[in-house]
Amino acid sequence: MYVATSEARAGIRPGGERAPTRKQRGQSLIEFTIVMPILLLLTTGVVSFGLALHNFLVLTNAVSTGAQLLSISRGQTTDPCATAYTSITNAAPSLTSGLSLTFVINGTTYAAATSCTAGAANMVQGASAQITGTYPCVLSVVGMSGSSCSLKTQTTEFIQ
Repeated sequence: MYVATSEARAGIRPGGERAPTRKQRGQSLIEFTIVMPILLLLTTGVVSFGLALHNFLVLTNAVSTGAQLLSISRGQTTDPCATAYTSITNAAPSLTSGLSLTFVINGTTYAAATSCTAGAANMVQGASAQITGTYPCVLSVVGMSGSSCSLKTQTTEFIQ
């Protein structure tokens, strides 16, 4: 037979804690509703920044790969920019929409080009080949359009 002690009647648990009252449970709900939007903003901001950082790393790797291929393709291609562009788009398939590339071969600039057949004549051993890649990004938090930004990376290699 169970005998209720004075502690049990007062709502005190065996560890010395009091059982939460109805008022305390309502307070927890109000605290949750105040803190949750802040946590949601913080979480989506971190995810948005993480995606932008991921895109920047992919862009940097792809431009580096394209510049390396461009630097060793002297005498092997009639269109060095197309060769590098194909290499870049293969290295970064998720960044094809909005990707802008500028090629500088031995001082001659080929802006926003995917092809530069005249660039084959500029492929001189020891000269520099430079690729600049630009990709748009938007930092948004919980559906609100944040500031738009532009990811930019540049790699220069010596032509072999």
